Amino acid sequence: MITSFYISGMTCMGCQKTVTEKINEISGIHTVSVDLESGKAVIDADRMLSSEEISEQIGSKYTVQQEASTVEGKKPLSKIKQLTPLLLIFTYLLAGTFFLIHKFQLSNDNGMTLFMGLFFIVFSFFKFLDFKGFPDSFRRYDPLAKKVPLYAKVYPFIETLLGIAFLLEWQLRIALLATVVVLSITTVGVLRSLLQKAQIECACLGTALKLPMTEATLIENGIMLVMSFYLLLS
Repeated sequence: MITSFYISGMTCMGCQKTVTEKINEISGIHTVSVDLESGKAVIDADRMLSSEEISEQIGSKYTVQQEASTVEGKKPLSKIKQLTPLLLIFTYLLAGTFFLIHKFQLSNDNGMTLFMGLFFIVFSFFKFLDFKGFPDSFRRYDPLAKKVPLYAKVYPFIETLLGIAFLLEWQLRIALLATVVVLSITTVGVLRSLLQKAQIECACLGTALKLPMTEATLIENGIMLVMSFYLLLS
């Protein structure tokens, strides 16, 4: 049975060797392949392994996360089922936004800033649910987070601040420019992952909800970028 994991915390060939040797010590292991650059470990064993078991074996220095849909012979869920949490959240955000627009007779521009504010607040909330695990997941595809680990740690706070700025309509131009920069960087990473067909989890809703990286993530970022550019130009 083949299972894949992403292991964060390896910084050199010595780490790669240590991780490989420790995993090989687990009973029932046939082969282990660990890639230092991507952090991906492909394990062939006579039983299904869990991320908790691998983590306990290699030590707390490393963070282990199972790759989405990697258990050989297991039928993967459809994209719709996998993305149900994301679709539900978008539905509630849109419904809430339209209700408030109608209730308070808001303009289209005010409605957009309201939606963007709710978007950032809600999405940052889910990232805070597993604040410790989010940075490692985010660094797997965000270009800036890969080079600057601190950026991955403060990203949920950035989203929260942007959400507050949009809801209060405070320093909107700065908030819009920051949104364009932040989401453009993330979109590059998402697009690269999709083109490489990397089976990784999307950190858009943190790591508490196991969402695969799909075109939906690209569309989600694209919608926010389009609204940001529109509001900047208007």
